Amino acid sequence: MTVDRKALDALYPVAEKQAARLRTRTGKTLDALTLKAARDRGLEASDFAITPEALRLQAEVAEVAERPQLGENLRRGAELANVPQETIFETYELLRPGRARDKAELLALAERYRREFDAPESAVLIEEAAEVYERRNLYRKRF
Repeated sequence: MTVDRKALDALYPVAEKQAARLRTRTGKTLDALTLKAARDRGLEASDFAITPEALRLQAEVAEVAERPQLGENLRRGAELANVPQETIFETYELLRPGRARDKAELLALAERYRREFDAPESAVLIEEAAEVYERRNLYRKRF
């Protein structure tokens, strides 16, 4: 495994080498995130939340560093960054063994991730869980 040092050095550390590619959710640049701006009430909490773009850039760094699994996880994270928290909590609950009624419920959730949130990689993960839960009989038992 040989890491392309030149490519990695051009990307990392991201805040120093790729700052121009990063924006907050409200469009501010990294250099706008200052103590003075916070004191002057020029910042919002959302300015400090991770963005899909930042996660995709981190995925690039991981892939150049030959860490493909980390890159895949960061890309899924980028998909999930715009999914509402309530939906994330619902998904977590449904993916716990014994919580989903059946395979159809998880497949419908995967389709929702594709349709509403443009999150195809996350949808695939939910579909894979649906298959495993069916094989292992992990759906909610009906009495």
